[in-house]
Amino acid sequence: MQIEVKVPQLSESVSEATLVSWHKQPGEAVAEGENLIDIETDKVVLELPAIKSGVLTKILKQNGDKVTSNEVIALLDTDAKPDLSRAAQADVMAKEQAAVMPAAQKIAAENKIDTAAISGSGRDGRVIKEDVLIAVQEKAAVPATAVPQPTAGGRVEQRVPMTRIRQRIAERLLQSQQNAAILTTFNEVNMLPVIELRNHYKDAFEKKHGVKLGFMSFFIKATLLALHKFPVVNASVDGTDIIYHGYYDIGVAIGSERGLVVPIIRDADKLSLADIERQIIDFGARAKDGKITLEELTGGTFSISNGGVFGSMLSTPIINPPQSAILGIHATKDRPVAENGQVVIRPMNYLALSYDHRIVDGRDAVLFLATIKEVLEYPGRVLLDL
Repeated sequence: MQIEVKVPQLSESVSEATLVSWHKQPGEAVAEGENLIDIETDKVVLELPAIKSGVLTKILKQNGDKVTSNEVIALLDTDAKPDLSRAAQADVMAKEQAAVMPAAQKIAAENKIDTAAISGSGRDGRVIKEDVLIAVQEKAAVPATAVPQPTAGGRVEQRVPMTRIRQRIAERLLQSQQNAAILTTFNEVNMLPVIELRNHYKDAFEKKHGVKLGFMSFFIKATLLALHKFPVVNASVDGTDIIYHGYYDIGVAIGSERGLVVPIIRDADKLSLADIERQIIDFGARAKDGKITLEELTGGTFSISNGGVFGSMLSTPIINPPQSAILGIHATKDRPVAENGQVVIRPMNYLALSYDHRIVDGRDAVLFLATIKEVLEYPGRVLLDL
């Protein structure tokens, strides 16, 4: 029986998508649940699994084509037999891959690297992880779609089309700057109390909860207490109305090879430190593989961006519309500070709060950030509910 392969239903905020890469060709056998193609929207890259086993008989839409929800892009015959020539090719590929270590094969598949073109440096000429990583770096340095163009001075430039995700990021950042009155206020926090608390309990925490105790969960908990105290920072603008949200959906900005994504921790105020750490780890892993869903990227009442993981000392984060504010966290570094009339060295972190001055007054913004500082410098008060 011939069945249609259709684009999945996209979210209401996504009008179209782009076909990125077919993983099967006409005549090849397909197993139920096997990924047929990657589909890129302006928010995430989706996989399209086969709903039945069979043979892919015809591809109607090619890599790079624009598609919409439920559009037919291929035909699959559940009764057909695979093309033997295709099967032979697959057998050759399988033999070639036998000389590729599993970790190397995984990275090669994720980055669409042909391992047959890589000279293995491992034992008996096997392709190892490091060989593939070098190939990935070389591929990134010269994109396949870029054609070098010599300039008048003989120097080379390359013009590469933006991905749909990158286009969307550019649009939203520009929209944020054009449609909001953005100001940024700063503060610094002594992270020593949190560091000591974490060092004291991290082993017991991991043993009990099965997850490591990081620092982001402390920042999120401190942010939630500040949002409770200053609900306007958790609000958003809709025309001439202010929408006060009775829930706390925190977006956590995560950098990936495909661009910045901001998955949402829903009802974060109801979660424990362990629950928050699990979600952050899960989001981080799936962001690298492009597995975060559209639903997980939709909504959010407040966002947190941690440039500190890349070594950033200070920045002015841009609001994720229609939210009214975003917290920027930076690298914790030992710095000289005045304490009780003495100069001492403390692990300091600079915090930045960018906020929409249309609805958030400077007083509330400054006090909001001061609340986060106080919670982090006196974490015992949180445990004691003081």
